[in-house]
Amino acid sequence: VYPSECNVHSDSRVRVRLDAQRWSELAAVNNAVNTSVRPATDQELFGRPEGWEFPDGSGDCEDFVLLKRKKLIEKGWPTAALLITVVRQSNGDGHAVLTVTTNRGDLVLDNLDAEIKLWSETSYRYLKRQSEYDSGAWMGIEDDRSEALVSSLR
Repeated sequence: VYPSECNVHSDSRVRVRLDAQRWSELAAVNNAVNTSVRPATDQELFGRPEGWEFPDGSGDCEDFVLLKRKKLIEKGWPTAALLITVVRQSNGDGHAVLTVTTNRGDLVLDNLDAEIKLWSETSYRYLKRQSEYDSGAWMGIEDDRSEALVSSLR
């Protein structure tokens, strides 16, 4: 629907320097989108099982992500640091979050949790995310945290 969103290229990894102003912007955008968009499925909104749209008052998880990403880009955040990420929730459902790559780690903006967290502090199983170098490409994620936890318990 928005080809330009999938046509961003970067020659190097981008890590935003997270200072007080950037943290404030991140928190404000996360809160504004989480509180202004009503959760609704694409089936409810459009009569189809899936569709990626900027939300107009209502949307599902990837719509929240798209709007957060757009608002941060409008504030001057580099697109290559704002990565759409696909995860699996503990109940097995698929979900999308926005990963923001910073000098203090990869942070997750999530419509199901008001708190911004490091990716490793969430309960999600990470599956794939946009490439840092090409927003139209997806990269698999080897999330071995659960295996590491099981190994440490033995």
